[in-house]
Amino acid sequence: MNTLFNPENTKTILLRLDNLTETSEAKWGKMNVGQMLKHCQGPLNIALGNQVLVTKLNFFQKTLLSFYKPVLYNNKPWKRNLPTAKEFKITTPQLFLEEKENLKLLIETFSKKTVVKTWPNHPLFGYFTPEQWGQMQYKHLDHHLSQFNV
Repeated sequence: MNTLFNPENTKTILLRLDNLTETSEAKWGKMNVGQMLKHCQGPLNIALGNQVLVTKLNFFQKTLLSFYKPVLYNNKPWKRNLPTAKEFKITTPQLFLEEKENLKLLIETFSKKTVVKTWPNHPLFGYFTPEQWGQMQYKHLDHHLSQFNV
């Protein structure tokens, strides 16, 4: 299974990022390429402890999300137009080159944390193993790079 903790998988993601241009157009969704680059930084920042989301879920929401959780890190691609946390909805203009470099740095930082055994709980889904964090981050990036046809 692909994971950002595999150097070859990380290299592939970074090469795909290099194929994006300021004029890359989405095959689906509302974000432009700069907004997507900014959006993709959110989950990495959560995992790295750089960002905290305070989310209060009721019992029904927690139960519903528990059924969805395995989809985040299994080997099936994510579906198009999935809902996202409001904190990760990017609607303002973004500087393409700046956001591209910021995302690359976060990917490189995350991918080097192969010996970390304790990661922060996800604000919506709770505990993930280190392997699940790596798989989930890969899938999220793969999803959005596919969105922009790279």
